[in-house]
Amino acid sequence: MKLRLAINGEERDVELSAGADVQRAEPGVYSILLDGHVYDARVDHTEKGLAVVIDGNRFEIEIRDPRRWSPKSAPGSQGLATLASPMPGKVVRVLVAAGDAVEAGQGILVVEAMKMQNEIKAPRSGLVLSLTAREGATVTAGEPLATIG
Repeated sequence: MKLRLAINGEERDVELSAGADVQRAEPGVYSILLDGHVYDARVDHTEKGLAVVIDGNRFEIEIRDPRRWSPKSAPGSQGLATLASPMPGKVVRVLVAAGDAVEAGQGILVVEAMKMQNEIKAPRSGLVLSLTAREGATVTAGEPLATIG
């Protein structure tokens, strides 16, 4: 996925790597495994976009692509939304990837419990910041499956 971003005021085209593994360590903190290196990233919402701190370096990020989500364009979307499994079951389909832009009500993944499939939908528009759910994985009730920011 390619995005047009302003990073610390400098416009750049950035391609999100499908090879990166992003895991939520705690609210607002993510562990990223990319090319054999582990990075800890703290993400905060700002008036213009996001502030990301990696290895003590702060990056002010503003999404410039008008077709993509931004905090200003999404009413009532401040903060992170964590999607949790409503019941114990098995993840049968993952419909998005980390880094994807999603719209409110868009399907994120499907959990099957007692032969019934339940589609977990995005509560609001945003970016999929982390996706811990994996197809075939068994999940417990209340287990975090994805984070949208």
